[in-house]
This record gives sequence, structure tokens and C-alpha cells, in this order.
Amino acid sequence: MRIFFSGIGGSGVSAIASFMAARGHEVSGSDRAFDLLPGHPVAAQLRASGIRIFPQDGSGMESAPDFAVMSTAVEAGTPEVIRARALGVPLKTRPEYLAELSREFDTIAVTGTSGKSTASGLTAFLMRQLGMQPNFIGGGRVKAFKGGQQQRPCNFLSGGSRWLVMEACESDGTIVNYSPRHLAILNLELDHKGIEETARMFEKVSENTAGFKAVNADDRNLRPLLGRKGVVTFGMGPGADFRACDISLHPFGSEFTVSGVRFKLALPGLYNVYNALASIAVVSGLGGTLEKIAQALPGFTGIERRFDIHLNARGMLVIDDFAHNPHKISSLMKAVQLIKEQTRVCYVFQPHGFGPVRMMKNEYIGAFSENLRGGDLLILLPIFYQGGTVNMDISSGDLARGINERGKSAIAVSGRQEVLRHAGGRRCVVIMGARDETLSLLAAGIARRLSAAPALPRQE
Repeated sequence: MRIFFSGIGGSGVSAIASFMAARGHEVSGSDRAFDLLPGHPVAAQLRASGIRIFPQDGSGMESAPDFAVMSTAVEAGTPEVIRARALGVPLKTRPEYLAELSREFDTIAVTGTSGKSTASGLTAFLMRQLGMQPNFIGGGRVKAFKGGQQQRPCNFLSGGSRWLVMEACESDGTIVNYSPRHLAILNLELDHKGIEETARMFEKVSENTAGFKAVNADDRNLRPLLGRKGVVTFGMGPGADFRACDISLHPFGSEFTVSGVRFKLALPGLYNVYNALASIAVVSGLGGTLEKIAQALPGFTGIERRFDIHLNARGMLVIDDFAHNPHKISSLMKAVQLIKEQTRVCYVFQPHGFGPVRMMKNEYIGAFSENLRGGDLLILLPIFYQGGTVNMDISSGDLARGINERGKSAIAVSGRQEVLRHAGGRRCVVIMGARDETLSLLAAGIARRLSAAPALPRQE
């Protein structure tokens, strides 16, 4: 088949496109981010996979695809959509097409408001290591899947089995259309939608699941799902089927025990222990023994832009992370605080949309106010905007004012060129934000500047 993907630069769309290309289909696509930045790193990765990239001006439809898959971020009035309709090219949304693909496989859907990319990637990694030959469509790039092809995307696998591990995002509500074989629900907090609305979606996809459902027993918002037929639980409290105990949290890793088996994880933070527990529960349910899972787990080195370390030398540290909702931000900041020698951290956050900031303004202010320590500084970049129709009635300055009113240090800047000026003298810089792949370039640039600078005096 010939398939065109509009908005192919997005994490979810690029994974589907790469997956279909790897399975022998002729794939092409476009993204307005590539038009703005011709050297975009994701565009280079897609081209290396044999995917042809067009401008987002409608010209890609002239290649006569069998159908086009549109990112939910692509608006109906774009030239591409107009041209496709004029040529009679069938249009599908990304969620619609993902639901179609899920029905072609024995799908393991991994959902939750935080941790989906890590848990789905880890599940696919463990299955591969245990010889299960999984397929995988994720929202993050799994470092262990790079292999020798450093320039190719690693947010997918094309395996030899009928298993498909899928990151199932709740953001657009279409998760209710999925009918997976098995399901993992990691957590439920405020994110793209309100808690009650998201809870109803999780309830529906759980009802649609034919096999087992692995559910976080410690999450108060998921308690209505516990005790039901087919539900297995993971957590740290008594009664969980897969219970982590004897937990040791290290600056750059974690250890814990499940049913007498010791697990070592090369990822920091309590939140990653939960992600690992979910994956252990799923792979165990597929027949993997705890002993074999424990042997494979240390080889998982995480997801790109999840606690991605760009510099760790001479007492200086630069971390890049996808954290973007209040729950993710709090979890990340707690993990950074485990690094005891870093006492004056500079956090740089780029909010990922006007709608989310408007909906979660108070929760953002609360998360930062609770986790910023006395010597820490938060630098807020302008809200990320990629075009389209949107109400711009809120700004990063509104967040900074709320945080300052609670006695913590936050400033809103007009652009990235101001970050280093305000971060001067800090040994540790943590970049946070979603959607914008170029944040990793910002982290790399900061790391280069710090590496070239004279050694800073020791922090007290």
C-alpha cells in the first residue's frame, strides 16, 4: 500500500509511519515543523528509513496514496487536507488508523496519564529479550532499539509474532475504540482531560479488553477497577499481585524485590519503579518468569528525552526530559533531588500548549512551588505554539507570578537565548517539555557551554 502521513513528525505518527514502512509499504509524509526547520532531526531519521518527506502544501497528495493518515494536530483547512479531498484520497485520523492496526494483532495496550512511553517501550524490550518477537508502536524512542542504525527511528519494532505492544494515549478520547487483548493502566491524574472523564475512558477500554488487565493498585483514582474479573495488580502496598519491596532509589538507578526476586533498573525515581512493575506484570502474564525478566531488565536504558543525560562531569549535570504535566514534573523533580550534590538546580520548562496551561494552571503552580527548593530557579520559556487556531489568553508569565507569590523563584523569558544568562553559575540544568523535539538541541547546547566553561566553585 501507499500511505501518506500528515503531521509525520509527531511522536505517535512517526512510530506508525516507520512501522508500516518496515513492513514493506510505501510511506511518505509531511510536517509543518519540518518546513520551519529543514534540518529537523526527526525528518533525517524518517528519510533514513526510506520515507519520503514533502512540504505540507498539498504536493504530497500528487503521489496518489491509497489513503492518508492525519495527525489530530492537522487542521481541516490545511492545503494537504483540501488537496486530498479534491483528489478523492481517503482520509483517516491517526487514532482511527491506530485502532484499525490494533485489531490486526493481539494487542497489548499500555495507557495512563504518565509513563506510557517508558512502560510500553520496556514491555516490548523485555518481550524481545525473552524471545517473544513483539511488534511495537510507541510514543518515545527506545534507546535499546537503536542497534547499528543510529539514524533510524527507534519508536517501533516490526517483529515476527502476532503481539503488538502499543502506547495507548487517552488525550483525544479515542482510546475507547480500542479492543486490546491485554491492558496495562499505569495511573490516573489530571492531564489532557479531567480525572472523571479520563476514568470513564479507562473503564471503557478495560471493558473492551479480552484478557488480563494490569492495574496500579496504589493509585486512588484507579480503585474502582480493582477486584474485577481479569484484573491483576501491581504496586508497593500490601495485597498487590506484583508488589515491590526493599526498594532502593539511587541517583541514576533503582533496585527492588518482587516475590523474592531482586530487580535492578537503570532508571531513577519511584515513578520508574512503577513503570517497571507494570511491565513485569504484563510480561509475566504472557509466560515470562520473574527470574528471566530480572536478568533482562538491567539492559533497558530508557527512552530518549526521559531523564536523558547530556552532561555528567566535573560536578556538572544537564538533563533533558519530556515531563510536561504536573504529575510528571513532580516525579522528575523528586528524582533530581536524589542527586545530593546538586543543591541549586536550574529547571527550564517549556509549556506544551495554551489549552493545557489554561486547564492545569493551578496544578502547575502547585507542582513547582512544592518541589522547588530554596536555591533552585525555574526558567519558563514561552508556551510552545506550532500554528493553527488557538486562544492565547494565558502565558508563561502567569505561571511565574503564581510561583513567585508562593515564595519560590521563577522567571518567564522571551526566548532560549536568555536561558544561559539566567542559569549562569548553576551546576545542574534540567530541561522539561513535550512536543518540541528541538528541546534536546537546547539541552545539548547548554551541555557544550558548561563543558567548555571553567570549573565552577563547589556548591554549598
